[in-house]
Amino acid sequence: MKYSNLKTQSPNINFKPTIYLILCLFLCACKNRNYILYYNKVNEIDSIYRMAKQPEKAIKLYKPLFRKYRPLNQERHEEYETYIRLSDQHHTKFGGKKSLYKLIPLIAPYWEYKKQDPKLIKLYKKYGIDSLEMELKVAQWKKRLNQKLVDSFTVASMRDQNSRRDLNYQEITKNDKKNAELLKWMFKNYGFPSMQKIGLLNGDFFMPSGPILLHMADYDEYYPYFKTKILEYVKSGECPPRDYAAMIDRNNLHHKVPYTYGVYQGYENIKDSSIVNDNRKGIGLPSLTYRNKLAKDLADSLKTK
Repeated sequence: MKYSNLKTQSPNINFKPTIYLILCLFLCACKNRNYILYYNKVNEIDSIYRMAKQPEKAIKLYKPLFRKYRPLNQERHEEYETYIRLSDQHHTKFGGKKSLYKLIPLIAPYWEYKKQDPKLIKLYKKYGIDSLEMELKVAQWKKRLNQKLVDSFTVASMRDQNSRRDLNYQEITKNDKKNAELLKWMFKNYGFPSMQKIGLLNGDFFMPSGPILLHMADYDEYYPYFKTKILEYVKSGECPPRDYAAMIDRNNLHHKVPYTYGVYQGYENIKDSSIVNDNRKGIGLPSLTYRNKLAKDLADSLKTK
């Protein structure tokens, strides 16, 4: 049998479309992560560090979580900052300068407070990042804020606060309804006005999103929309679960319904804490007992500063 001299040729395959497809799928997967799972995992890990006093175990559990999810560094938990501090204290690799640079935008909204923390500044200096460079990074972060969204939200915040200062209920209702429409416009055009988009201060004007969302609970014509829409932003990691929970609880109060989450107006009126704790876990809030521990730790830390 005769065999022809055949030239074996490698197929001319263009890998670029495949690489782009894989990258797009990865980015979409990251974007569509449900942050309620993240919040609950943070609660679990934080309790291992804070209550079980096992910081090294907490470090090991935080590391894969921050690979899977973009860190948030929530108020009170400050999970990404805690991970970095604990890792440094226990001589565990955490990414060094790269991770410290990633932390700066997360603490930038609180920079006026954070820059007075000598331990934090010392930690950055240890890895070759001085306070002047930190200031520069914070300034760069501020320049990246969405100025149109900042301006719009400032208008809404001023309306919200000023009308309540005078206790003019007719004016309050009129301004709240204007803010409801403005929020709907923001969501449609820019998404949720998170601190990473608008910061926390505009000059000396303090403008967290929580109070405005809370007041949306007062209007049954708007409440169903906000109840659904804000939950989407809780899941995307843009709206703190506590702000959503306060809005729901306030509406419950108007309709004489038992508290769902036990966030608005204290905890003394909760009849069944087990149901409330299940509800809290459903949106990523810590249990009532653990919430009290977080509040106490925060109060204690403020006393020592």
